[in-house]
Amino acid sequence: MKTKETGILPESEYFIHSPGKTALGLFLYPLECGRFFYEKGYRLRRSSFDSFLIIYTRSGSLLLNPDSDRETAVSAGSFILLDCYHPHSYGADENCECLWCHFDGVQARSFYQLITGRLGTVFRLPDPVPVLRKLETLLEIFQKHRPVEEVILSRYLYDILAEFASSSPETKHSDRRPSIADSAAAYLNEHFSENISVRTLADRAGLSPYYFIRIFRRETGYSPHEYLIRIRMAHARYFLSFTDLPVKEICFSVGYSSESVFASAFKKEHGKTPSEYRSSQKETADSPF
Repeated sequence: MKTKETGILPESEYFIHSPGKTALGLFLYPLECGRFFYEKGYRLRRSSFDSFLIIYTRSGSLLLNPDSDRETAVSAGSFILLDCYHPHSYGADENCECLWCHFDGVQARSFYQLITGRLGTVFRLPDPVPVLRKLETLLEIFQKHRPVEEVILSRYLYDILAEFASSSPETKHSDRRPSIADSAAAYLNEHFSENISVRTLADRAGLSPYYFIRIFRRETGYSPHEYLIRIRMAHARYFLSFTDLPVKEICFSVGYSSESVFASAFKKEHGKTPSEYRSSQKETADSPF
């Protein structure tokens, strides 16, 4: 789509996406994305625009005012991550080209807080190419009107934000050693279907279980057990929503040895049994609205 907004050159384009109910309840999702060529003197001011915003300045520079406090110059090759629920403004002090994506979702604010806590609102990456490829792929999907599942769109956004979150303002990726919690979380994500004890995780880190739990909770906000449950529930929700696997098979696939224990844990987390959850997702998918 072409915009008629003053200060945006005609070769610019943008696309709007309306996420379904499943995406709204489970995923990260894009709302708008585009490639804009800003003319020198362009200014935008908003009191609120319910979303988060990624901008990559491909050429030229932007002037950013994320919090009505002071203006920051953003040079080419820089990323911006904005919380657009709050007042913000930006503009161009010279002609510039930007890729951008408005997004939201159940994990969006947590990602925003983690990333800006580490990197600030404006930052550069040692290697921006992986993120740019994902942004350009999202844009291409909408340009070509390609049918893509919501979970795939969510994965692109998750990969972008994970790349931001794993970057460091002080060192390059190759120089950055993962923290104890990062290493343990990676292990849990890979082995979530196995019977993993805190002792196993603590031994891998070379710590006592008590001290390991303290460090893990401090860095993630969860105990190792809580974190493992979240991983298992995320996989269970995916299987229930997008496959026809029997509940019993899903139970074993996500690491539970008993269907009754799995059902109890799932209901405690979501207020529904696995079968009730699957039915509610099917009703949502079948709805014409």
